[in-house]
Amino acid sequence: MRVRCTIGVDIGTSSSKGVLVDAGGAILAQATRTHDVSRPRTGWVEMDGGTWWDEFVSLARELLAAVPDAEVAAVGVSGMGPCILLADDAGEPVRPAILYGVDTRAGEQIDRMTADLGVAEITRVGGSELTSQAGGPKILWIRDEDPVAWSRARRLFMPASWLAHRLTGAYVLDHQSASQVSPLYDIEAEHWHDEWWQRYAAPVEQPALCWAGDVAGAVSAEAAVLTGIPEGTPVIAGTIDAWTEAVSVGAHGVGDLMLMYGTTMFLIATGEETLRTPSMWTTAGAFPGTRNLAGGLSTSGALTAWLKDLTGSDYPELLAEADASGVGARGLVLLPYFAGERTPIQDPDARGVIAGLTLAHGRGDLYRAALEATALGVRHNVQTMRDAGADIRRVVAVGGGTQGRLWLQIVSDVTGLVQEVPEVTIGASYGAAFLAAGAVADPAPRIEEWNLVVTTIVPDPTLAPAYDALYDRYLRLYAGTAEVVHELAAQQRADDVREASA
Repeated sequence: MRVRCTIGVDIGTSSSKGVLVDAGGAILAQATRTHDVSRPRTGWVEMDGGTWWDEFVSLARELLAAVPDAEVAAVGVSGMGPCILLADDAGEPVRPAILYGVDTRAGEQIDRMTADLGVAEITRVGGSELTSQAGGPKILWIRDEDPVAWSRARRLFMPASWLAHRLTGAYVLDHQSASQVSPLYDIEAEHWHDEWWQRYAAPVEQPALCWAGDVAGAVSAEAAVLTGIPEGTPVIAGTIDAWTEAVSVGAHGVGDLMLMYGTTMFLIATGEETLRTPSMWTTAGAFPGTRNLAGGLSTSGALTAWLKDLTGSDYPELLAEADASGVGARGLVLLPYFAGERTPIQDPDARGVIAGLTLAHGRGDLYRAALEATALGVRHNVQTMRDAGADIRRVVAVGGGTQGRLWLQIVSDVTGLVQEVPEVTIGASYGAAFLAAGAVADPAPRIEEWNLVVTTIVPDPTLAPAYDALYDRYLRLYAGTAEVVHELAAQQRADDVREASA
């Protein structure tokens, strides 16, 4: 008997994940492919778009082989972002994709566009001031710095839209992703800003706009041969992974805040009003009628992975030792800005700082300090969102980092937030499968029926005074070290240029 199901694939920063899900939301099969990004210079983070498609093909074949009686009703796609992948007329990439806000190369272009257009007008049209998260300056960087690639560029993709294109031939981009190609998208009008597109992005053609769950097209004969997915299968447009993760746990309603525990930490607050604040990102929602105030730490899981590799330990050892270290990591404060920082300080030249070290401190203390640092970063973001008018009533956690109770508990204790943790926390691939099911099922499924909340993390109020004091030190440490750290960041860039020219 054939089993009706949907495929969901997400292209992440450190891995790509795929799931095969039945009509009731049960996971029939899942698969993962790990990969590395390229960091050719300090502040540059790139990836070959061809890898995204190769991994999709491999994942699809593995999933279908695991469930031979699967009848694929639709395909869901998702991916990290906003990324800038430019391609030629034939849809072939002209250079590696420039990744989201962790890539900070376009500072000069941010300054130039801001001077050209004005902060007030950029914010009115796009919702946010230009930062390393904005896609527009990265397009301009390619025009300025890679003229050979620019001369061939005719199409703009992100990971999800790239997969949809390779599967169907469609050239589309969802509204949520488009709203992060700031300042080239008009957030209130919900369409491209033609004048600014012509000024900064022409001759690249504007992708047609749609919503994340809309059907972009059907699997082509060529893609069917490569992937094993039947020709004619509907494929949705998809969107950026953090928004798909919010879908996967039902955290996209008005008043919801999603916390994504991944390579980076991401936060999305959903409302109906377009809120604007200089230190966060204002975007269109995944669905019509919603707006988001979003933020992201540049490191979280990337920082804990760095410590694991540096110490030669495994995660269970480090977590046990971090738990034993206790609140405050025996007198340490860590700034998690090892890849610069996105929100709310918007400082690409920020760097990691560990204060309070003595010879008595061990790896468990460092690991505890790193977990607390990401929690302090979440607190800083949530406070900034609320100051901007965000009405946060419910918090839902998702992502690989939710598998360990200690990290979740530390975030709740530091922030005072109650967190709901659903049964399925693998995130965007599951959300993509859900969106695909919604595009073809009648009636459409409800995520509350697919993915039940199974755990609630409640903060310990007795720890509030200690973490209030630590938060104060965290803020003062950044302010007190910024001047020296910025000098070091400048030196790092100079060293990169010297090494590249050697």
